[in-house]
Amino acid sequence: MSSDVARVRDYRGAKERKRRARVGLVFLTIALLIVPAGDPPFGFSDPSTPMKRRQQGILTGMPFMANVAPRTFVDDLGRKLYLAEPPKRIVSLAPSITEILFAIGLDQEIVGVTEFCNYPPAALDKPKVGYSQPNLEAIVALRPELIVAPKSFLRVDLLNRLEQLKIPTFLLDPRTVEDILTHVQVLGRMVGRVPESLKVSENVRKKITRLSARLAGRPRPTLLFVLNTDPLITVGPGSYIHQLIELAGARNAAERAGTPYPRLSIEEVLRRNPEFLLFPTGRFEGIPQAEQDQWRRWTSLEAVKRNQLVQINSDVLNRPGPRVIEGLEALVTILHPDVLETAKGQEK
Repeated sequence: MSSDVARVRDYRGAKERKRRARVGLVFLTIALLIVPAGDPPFGFSDPSTPMKRRQQGILTGMPFMANVAPRTFVDDLGRKLYLAEPPKRIVSLAPSITEILFAIGLDQEIVGVTEFCNYPPAALDKPKVGYSQPNLEAIVALRPELIVAPKSFLRVDLLNRLEQLKIPTFLLDPRTVEDILTHVQVLGRMVGRVPESLKVSENVRKKITRLSARLAGRPRPTLLFVLNTDPLITVGPGSYIHQLIELAGARNAAERAGTPYPRLSIEEVLRRNPEFLLFPTGRFEGIPQAEQDQWRRWTSLEAVKRNQLVQINSDVLNRPGPRVIEGLEALVTILHPDVLETAKGQEK
């Protein structure tokens, strides 16, 4: 440990590196949209009191809303949107939303997506409208009847402009796995694909149930998910990835953090001493191999001692959509590889 203490001292005394101007989904995912006071956007009502997030069990599949008109929908800012009929022209402003829309059977109805929407393959052929700074002119030219966007991606000025243009916009802010499945179901209701959305959500729930049963009673190793290295950003309570780590039979090294995407010091990491260091990799985002290798200097970490610096596809873990089950299974494969091997053997 003394060698790592010395390294920490050198690490702290070194000249602060120039922060990389890396553009990736990770920073866009954790950016928070600050909605100013004022009149609610077109088509929405603004409740006088803040909306309470629905706390639903991961396996319950409880209804998304109660006492709401059949064609009225409530987004994650608590705003109500009325749709007289399922929209035929939809713009998606996040890869996860695009994946949901395709998963519940849409294709021709999806008229615009982001530059990072690469799954399923059909999404690659859709018109692109930007990402962190969506192109308003490109969006308007697509004549959307509905825009679905993550709360954290949509700038307030753009939201206000869409209000002026009377283009309904529905904002999503998933913080749990159940939120993701709820979004699948509510979008299914919005676009007239209820059976398909129920099939997708129930399939995920059943797989989670089976995995949970197989993981019961197993040791829970500690894992640190390195979302970014400089500064060191990870996931904490209030993020669905934190919940996935727990569902996969592990303890999150940042389980005591007070925010969904906290910054940690290397001293805190050394104190928590995770047995696994997990790095996202992928075409659009991820931790470069050189940065991953730098973690090996902390020789007292259990993860380094055991050579358990592992990688995961960022597309399946960092996207709160129907492939969330693939992210969970990937985590289980890393942490408890025999669980899925046994399950596959039983299915044959």
